[in-house]
Amino acid sequence: MESLTTTFDKRVLTEQETSYYIGMSRSFLRQARMSGNRLNHTPAPPFIKIGRSVRYLREDLDDWLDQFQRLEHLQQVEVGGRAHA
Repeated sequence: MESLTTTFDKRVLTEQETSYYIGMSRSFLRQARMSGNRLNHTPAPPFIKIGRSVRYLREDLDDWLDQFQRLEHLQQVEVGGRAHA
């Protein structure tokens, strides 16, 4: 695998690079692509197909990561669109 600096400077990432970039397994990426966005499941990050190859755009991954709520502790719950302790 290329160095991390090279990977994170790229606009388009492979599945393996994406897995490392978002801190999720390749299995998660594959399952998410296959099942799509289902109720009570973590939504799949957006991906593109180039021929038979699956690729992820870094800016899409950043947007995808930003959609998740940041928690200060595990007892926070989301109520009416806002996080409360």
